[in-house]
Amino acid sequence: MKSRTIFTLTILLSLVVFMSAFMPIKQERIYKNLKVLPKDISKEDLGTVMDGFKTSLGVKCNYCHAPSETEKGKLDFASDAKPEKGTARMMMLMTAKINKKYFHIKDVKNPNAILPVSCITCHNGNERPKTLDPATL
Repeated sequence: MKSRTIFTLTILLSLVVFMSAFMPIKQERIYKNLKVLPKDISKEDLGTVMDGFKTSLGVKCNYCHAPSETEKGKLDFASDAKPEKGTARMMMLMTAKINKKYFHIKDVKNPNAILPVSCITCHNGNERPKTLDPATL
């Protein structure tokens, strides 16, 4: 009787260990060099933010992100080599400050929030905002 119990427990334990090998492992995504965005931002939310930049400025990723020095054809997303990345950070802080001060938006870091002032407010799909000629208004 005792050996049957031990055998059954061994089989059950083996089954649990075997099944756990096929369980998805939740990997923490730690991005390097995030200075304005939350360090624990999800992949989906980061994609939303970056897609917003691309649409608002009419650019691609390489506008702000430098090429990788070690992997040909790839970008080094952590690099600060391009000044445009620093400009993007300053602009993010500026729009967050405007939204918080004038529109009382508390959660300005929420990538899914519809904010009164965002990149597209001024850029309208252009790398640099265009100045309007008052004579044409």
